[in-house]
Amino acid sequence: MGRGSVEHVDEVGEHVLERADVPDGVVVGVDGSASSLRALRAAAEEARLRGCVLHVVRAWTLRTAPRPPDCPPGAVPSLREYSDYVGQQTEELVTEHLGPAPGVAVRVHAIHSPSPQGLIAASTHAALLVVGHRGRGGFAGLVLGSVADQCVRHARCPVLVVRPNI
Repeated sequence: MGRGSVEHVDEVGEHVLERADVPDGVVVGVDGSASSLRALRAAAEEARLRGCVLHVVRAWTLRTAPRPPDCPPGAVPSLREYSDYVGQQTEELVTEHLGPAPGVAVRVHAIHSPSPQGLIAASTHAALLVVGHRGRGGFAGLVLGSVADQCVRHARCPVLVVRPNI
């Protein structure tokens, strides 16, 4: 698939801004939802057309991270165990939805951060940030969700919001 190892980042701050290796790359936020999977496919196509790397970012917090299955009952997983498991799940998700040879180099980043802050930090050197839009019917569907809204307002690169009808 052209993927390197999963990058684990414990805090956003300066570490992400300095180590985010995404010059001219396409960054996409993925959380496993249908809207993020549509964004993943759109971002992969954008990266392929631009001839650049696709950076798949899974920002997570202890509240949103899945519990590693090999952690004994009653034990508290370390941040590294959470990050490893989130990264592994994200790699599997990418392979499942883009296939083993998506036609673009892919790097997965598991970032311990709330989604908006992690995606905004990852956008610092990116050519494009792609996020999904959770479709709601009627008038409510016209309003961006909080993550997409914060990314559109604060990202340091152009933002593509992928709507459900794409």
